[in-house]
Amino acid sequence: MIRPARPDDVPEIHRLVRELAEYEKSLDEAVATEEQLRAALFGDDPAAWVHIAEHVPDDGGPAVVAGFALWFRNFSTWTGNPGVYLEDLYVRPEYRGRGYGKALLVELARVCVERGYDRLQWWVLDWNTPSIEFYRSLGARPMDEWTVFRVDGPALRSLAG
Repeated sequence: MIRPARPDDVPEIHRLVRELAEYEKSLDEAVATEEQLRAALFGDDPAAWVHIAEHVPDDGGPAVVAGFALWFRNFSTWTGNPGVYLEDLYVRPEYRGRGYGKALLVELARVCVERGYDRLQWWVLDWNTPSIEFYRSLGARPMDEWTVFRVDGPALRSLAG
C-alpha cells in the first residue's frame, strides 16, 4: 500500500534516509535531523513531500514501512509547467522485488498527471546498475547529455560573498 506520510512517520523516514545513505556509501553526509525533516515536510510551508510504501505481513500482522519516496516540485522554463523531482527512492532490501519501488513511482506519476506536471525526474548513482535497469524497464531514459553541478560548503559561502 502506498500512502502519503504523516507527521508520526518522521522518525521512520529519518531511519530510511540513513539506510539509503549507508547503501550509497555516504552515511557521514546524511546529517539531517528528525526536527529538520518534520519542519520540511509538515511545517507551514512544506519544502518536500513523502509517500510511504507499507508492507502487510502474510500473517495479518501490523503493517511495516517497506520504503519511501521523498519529492518536491521543480519547474521547466521550456515547458512552462511544474514537475516532480524525486530526491530519494528507497525500498528496504528485504522488501525489494515485491513491487514497492514501482508502486511508489506509479504514485508519483499519478501526482504528475493529475496536477498537469510534465516531468518526473531524478538522479541515480552511476554504479547503481540494478536501479538503472529497473528505471529503464519503466520507460525512464537517462539524460546523458547533462552533467550535474553543485556548489556547497565553503564554495557556496565564497560564491555568496
